[in-house]
Amino acid sequence: MKLWKKDYNLDKAVEAFTVGNDYLLDQKLVVYDCFGSIAQAKMLAKIKVLSGEEEKKLVESLKSIIKLSEEGKFKILQEDEDCHTAIENHLIKETGEAGKKIHAGRSRNDQVLTALRLYTKAELLHVMSLVTELVKSLQKFAEKNKDVPMPGYTHMQKAMPSSVGLWGASFAESLEDDFEALKTAYNINNQSPLGSAAGFGSILDTDRKFTADLLGFKSVQNNVLYVQNSRGKTEVMVLDALSYVMSTINKLATDLLLFTMQEFQYFSLPKTFLTGSSIMPQKYNYDVLELLRAKSNLVAAKGIELRMITGSLPSGYNRDFQLIKLAFFESFDTTIESVAILTEVIKCLQVNKDKLVAACTPELFMTDAALKLVKGGMPFREAYQQVTGKPVTKIDTVKAIKSRSGIGMPGNLNLDKEKVHKFEQLINSEESSWNSVKMNLMDWHG
Repeated sequence: MKLWKKDYNLDKAVEAFTVGNDYLLDQKLVVYDCFGSIAQAKMLAKIKVLSGEEEKKLVESLKSIIKLSEEGKFKILQEDEDCHTAIENHLIKETGEAGKKIHAGRSRNDQVLTALRLYTKAELLHVMSLVTELVKSLQKFAEKNKDVPMPGYTHMQKAMPSSVGLWGASFAESLEDDFEALKTAYNINNQSPLGSAAGFGSILDTDRKFTADLLGFKSVQNNVLYVQNSRGKTEVMVLDALSYVMSTINKLATDLLLFTMQEFQYFSLPKTFLTGSSIMPQKYNYDVLELLRAKSNLVAAKGIELRMITGSLPSGYNRDFQLIKLAFFESFDTTIESVAILTEVIKCLQVNKDKLVAACTPELFMTDAALKLVKGGMPFREAYQQVTGKPVTKIDTVKAIKSRSGIGMPGNLNLDKEKVHKFEQLINSEESSWNSVKMNLMDWHG
């Protein structure tokens, strides 16, 4: 039975159109919706809407749904519309009157938001953990290759001497900034919407802080109307953070596609990472990098999709919000698989030192020649003119790299491993907190 059941049956074509694929997507939310419902049951018992025995029955039934879902045995049908209906119908079947009481003081509007917020917390922690591992891999790669020379490029032309270490460390540092964006999105998402109901509250004496604490949210999202208005807005913020990670991946993949070309051969990957051609026997293709480059744009496009769906809606809940789930879920899946595979790429990336050293041709050192004159007292603009067009004898490239010893330069990468350690501490703390929340919800009977 639909939660909004009236004295008529919905037209089947309308039902198929309005439900869409929501009942399939909601399989991802079943467990989180059950956790939210356990907190709801405990709160209703606290304010005497449920008896202690009714609460116990509901909690046990919800725990059984979690177990069924984890085993792939809890199915949502099209006529259910969503996981919330399927769960409540199951509760009514198993617990009778208690199941009919659990929805008091809430709406599917705050119910789905609660499940989505819990889902998002878990997925963001997963992304943050993977990003941290990628940063560590890039730092290790940079440290190992800090003295390997590499041409630096501007305008796609050789510019100045650089190093493989500087190149790799640049992406590690970019991801460190991306982590901060993920952390900000995590904090904004970490507010409990439960108890806002349809966006206007309830005359029941619901305890929103109680449920927020039970579910491990950092705070209660205060204004009940804004709770509904934040639907879509919060998801866009999360997708923006994911797109920053994917943008860094895009640039790294693009660089590697360029530098693995036969004309460069600065880097290479084991053949087990490469695909082939159906017609050209000699071909080895870096498809994994091309797909990483493309997938970053997919995530960026999903953010635009969410903005287009939610950007001009009036206050309050609108059914349009249903259509942002697919893009939201897919963005997490794409980001997670991309960060994971890139970490493996970096671990196996081969540095072809001979090619890199040979590519550090004399013109890279023109600026160094001008700055040597500056050290002797000549104004830079005069030094610039004096060396322009004149041949430069190639110097020791490793020495040139090491001589750039300012903060963050090739000779002083200044890798911030302490920051990475703090990332790990944050992730461990939040994961531990969530595990405690789950244990409390699953074991406590009031």
